[in-house]
Amino acid sequence: MPVTIFFESNMNYNLKQEGKFNYVEIGEGQPIIILHGLMGGLSNFDGVTEFFSKKGYMVVLPELPLYSLSLLKTNVKSFSNYLNDFIEFRGYKDVILIGNSLGGHIGLYYTKLYPKEVKALIITGSSGLYESAMGNGYTKRSDYEVMKAKAQEVFYDPKVATKAIVDEVYETVNDRNKLIKILAIAKSAIRHNMAKDLPGITTPTCVVWGKNDIVTPPNVAEEFDKLLPDSELFWIDKCGHAAMMEHPDRFNEIVYEWFINRGF
Repeated sequence: MPVTIFFESNMNYNLKQEGKFNYVEIGEGQPIIILHGLMGGLSNFDGVTEFFSKKGYMVVLPELPLYSLSLLKTNVKSFSNYLNDFIEFRGYKDVILIGNSLGGHIGLYYTKLYPKEVKALIITGSSGLYESAMGNGYTKRSDYEVMKAKAQEVFYDPKVATKAIVDEVYETVNDRNKLIKILAIAKSAIRHNMAKDLPGITTPTCVVWGKNDIVTPPNVAEEFDKLLPDSELFWIDKCGHAAMMEHPDRFNEIVYEWFINRGF
């Protein structure tokens, strides 16, 4: 399962709570909504948030209800509908979506359901085409060193997986209720394979991928680029599954330049 993991934040987030929604909103201007991954905290996107909120964009980070919905609603479609409820609630128009891992999959599925609402889409290490070892790898979840190795392999440089990240992963997969939801999401991602849907998604899409991603390998990025009618593919070298964490400056540079070229 493509997994994005928690990251200790250097930014002081003001988490707003309104109704069923928890979210962060920073900056003013064109809304960019950031969609985190399966075990991904909002702070995975610190570098992206800081950069774009100072460039005339409103950066919005909603907390996705990955572990709080009923088991029957723990799936990609429900998360996409939740995103639609949130966008309607806040009154955002012509949104730009940035999604990593499962967040990319939710962004794609939302765009399929509500194409007129999305101005542009950026996906990085996205699920939706290739689900590696879906739901596997948790049989030894009580072994801290095994979980540490799993966390490290997400990144090109294993040192990115700090103790705080490893601890968070370990605690999450050893919480039985969360593990059940993780497995449900994994099955849902397989069911919602988007190979047949992508040719119908005409939204401009920027595909940013780590050349060394072993969770969603480079050929997955090439397949996304081939199937999406209006996409551009950009590579980041010496980079694993979480480009915006591992190389935030390069990620921002690629995306901002793409925005300028496309008039966003």
